[in-house]
Amino acid sequence: MVAGFGSGKTEAAVKRAIIGKIKYPESNRGFYAPTYDLIRMIAFPRFEAALDEMGISYRLYKSPLNYLEVIGYGKIFFRSMDAPHRIIGYEHADADVDELDTMKPEDAAYAWRQILARNRQNKSDGSLNTIGCTTTPEGFKFVYDTWKKAPAPGYEIIHAPTSSNPHIPESYIETLKNSYPPHLLNAYLEGQFVNLNSGSVYPDFDRALNSTNMTVIKADKILSEKAGTDKKAALHIGMDFNINKMSAIVHVIIDNIPYAVNEFMGLRDTPQMIEAIKDAYPDRRILIYPDASGSNGNTRNAGETDISLLEAEFIVQAHKANPPIKDRVNSVNAMILNANDVRRYKVNIDLCPLTVDALEQQVWGKDGKPDKTHDKDHPADALGYFIYYRYPINGVASGTSQVRM
Repeated sequence: MVAGFGSGKTEAAVKRAIIGKIKYPESNRGFYAPTYDLIRMIAFPRFEAALDEMGISYRLYKSPLNYLEVIGYGKIFFRSMDAPHRIIGYEHADADVDELDTMKPEDAAYAWRQILARNRQNKSDGSLNTIGCTTTPEGFKFVYDTWKKAPAPGYEIIHAPTSSNPHIPESYIETLKNSYPPHLLNAYLEGQFVNLNSGSVYPDFDRALNSTNMTVIKADKILSEKAGTDKKAALHIGMDFNINKMSAIVHVIIDNIPYAVNEFMGLRDTPQMIEAIKDAYPDRRILIYPDASGSNGNTRNAGETDISLLEAEFIVQAHKANPPIKDRVNSVNAMILNANDVRRYKVNIDLCPLTVDALEQQVWGKDGKPDKTHDKDHPADALGYFIYYRYPINGVASGTSQVRM
């Protein structure tokens, strides 16, 4: 359950734990929070209040034992996730995890694995073991990757806005609206995943509104029907050079609308990228829009430039120098959503998942440039070279050099 502030998510976790404990008295249960202070200050009082309200007897054993005995129904173990290596020496059949997304992604992942390892007791009726997770969305972190981006079988997500809690006063919601900028309210009021950092580089990109089901084969069919004869779509590939992190985003253009239909990510160097493109798309007109810095060196051999290697195999469309970063970014943003509320840049989100991640998650760094510390820059840079060359923000790509036609 990924939900806004005050939506009742912790209450839901507490009630789920108690109801599950009553249903399976022969099995243990686990309850986890990011720190022991949260267990002591929030979890313990909430469990005590709920059990008192329900008229259920219990004994609470605080530090160092940290478990609650529901009289006649067994134990609920409480553990902090800030020391996941200590999540050992016991087992349970079900568990609940509160505010998992407030942790660093790598710490959350480690804690989650440890909790899964504890969740192995058999139930009397043979039903599946479960773990419930309740959290405020804290950007594109572990919970987003695990439950939203690529959920494994059995992983289900519920989004809940603050307004879904009938016990929250309207003044609380108004206070949040007066305290947070709009994009944060999508997380803290609506329970949605948004970029919480220093401002998104591509704030208007929307994976639903900018999506397409276009593919290279579909583009061939559309062009063939228009021409009345067999046609193959030309491929327009933006490319960014980085050793072991080569990036290329493949586009087709239909009626002057660019569609991202494939991506090549994480390749070693330019020669490997060339071979990958040739293997994937033999006998097709291919235009490459590279990072202009590729004319200064090579990802493998100092004696050749990356662009000269590309020229030997493809049509290269390159600037004499890279445009100012903000001009490139502004050109991309104008294609994502222009002043007339038209979205001209479309991405096949199934075929270009890392491209979508970059457009959703890249933020501005402290130096006023797009952040480069989380590898979200490579696909965005690659597609940006193509967009700026073909659809510059000022309508004219100054300094353009068509290296080979």
